[in-house]
Amino acid sequence: MVSRSRLVPLIVASPLFLQNLDTSVMATALPSIAESLQVPPLHLNLAITSYLLSLAVFIPISGWLADRFGAKRIFCLAIAFFALGSALCGVANSLPELVIFRVLQGLGGAMMVPVGRLILLRAVPPAEIVSAMVWFTVPPVIGRMVGPLFGGAIVSMTSWRWIFLINIPFGLLAILLAMTFVKDTHESTAPVPFDTTGFVLLATGLTALLGALEIAGKALAPGWVSWLAVGMGSLALWRYYGHARRQQDPIIDLDILRFQTYRTNVIGGTPLRIAIGASPFLLPLMLQIGFGLSPLTSGALTVATALGALGTRAVMKRAIHDFGFRQLLISATVLTSAAYMSYGLFKPTTSHLLMFCVMMFGGLINSLAMVTMTTLGFSDVPNVRMSHATTLSAMAQQLSLSFGVVLGATLVSAASWWHGGDAVHLHAEDFSPAFVVVGLINLLSLFSFFKLDPQEGAGLR
Repeated sequence: MVSRSRLVPLIVASPLFLQNLDTSVMATALPSIAESLQVPPLHLNLAITSYLLSLAVFIPISGWLADRFGAKRIFCLAIAFFALGSALCGVANSLPELVIFRVLQGLGGAMMVPVGRLILLRAVPPAEIVSAMVWFTVPPVIGRMVGPLFGGAIVSMTSWRWIFLINIPFGLLAILLAMTFVKDTHESTAPVPFDTTGFVLLATGLTALLGALEIAGKALAPGWVSWLAVGMGSLALWRYYGHARRQQDPIIDLDILRFQTYRTNVIGGTPLRIAIGASPFLLPLMLQIGFGLSPLTSGALTVATALGALGTRAVMKRAIHDFGFRQLLISATVLTSAAYMSYGLFKPTTSHLLMFCVMMFGGLINSLAMVTMTTLGFSDVPNVRMSHATTLSAMAQQLSLSFGVVLGATLVSAASWWHGGDAVHLHAEDFSPAFVVVGLINLLSLFSFFKLDPQEGAGLR
């Protein structure tokens, strides 16, 4: 019989599988969708941005809903919304319809991940949390791994609509498993009033910042529009900071940042997450545009990072036992930076087998760093504050990953300009500086990691 430390993580991480599969598949299918809906491919940025902004708006309420109505109930409802939004996207006949249905899909996606992690952290005993967090990474890794190949096969053999419709049976299965095997967790002793002002400020701030990143990354408007949105978003988040300090029951209690391990995870881990956002964006572009490889060959090579991440399950517990959380986190971060920089050494003539092996090693050590940081980050947070912790962590992750994508695009464009080209006609040498900078940014997390006590997390080993 599968132990609870394995079964619960796999079930609550199934939405991550759906999200990663959906994201990677949709990127492959954009030209086919544009042709079917008779719109320019660039206009389909709205379908991606609408989902992203929907996440920004609804992530802040996920913790309150879980505490108010029960995490298991909200988790199942979130999957249902995601599946319903996917079904409607699959039958959309125009771009406005697709955008609206992606917003509904984003409502489900915003609640699935933080509430799923909340269930995991409350359901699994501390002694089993390391194993549980490793198993929690398996479904999303599989989603990233099969997404590009799956998307290419769907677009080649059938209609693009199946990239959305395929989420329906997966979603129903996830709901059935959660209803059967996941116990509800409800830490609140009395209903807490909904913080409407805080929700509006957070939703405005996150929407403005993520919208600015999308506008800047895709050059959808003049530069001053992006800076205006950044200013508005920063002001709204600053206002929320003051509001949360005065409010008795804010929608996200920022006092949880007083826990050093959690603060290290959310703030100190930001450079690590930015690099994680940039690398998967840059690698396929370099292989396809810079090296001239086909999408199928590129997908087969980048699968190596997901395969490496799967290997974390085999070495994680032994590595933590031998090195401890602090030393493992520092070592894995340094090696991850070296891996990113080594990607910049790839040439069109580099052996595919060598590239595959290097990327597989990069995926392994990157996953080691992330699992170590996340496991340690939630170790000191009390269960009654866990909903705030998982929500704030999800918000930080969304912002970091989005910034990583924009940073990657900006670095490649700058390198192309430096080499006398432009952002449209890219060459292999335009990607090398970007990977070097990404690797250096990743190292910035070490400033926080070095401050950790060597005995931190000893009770989890």
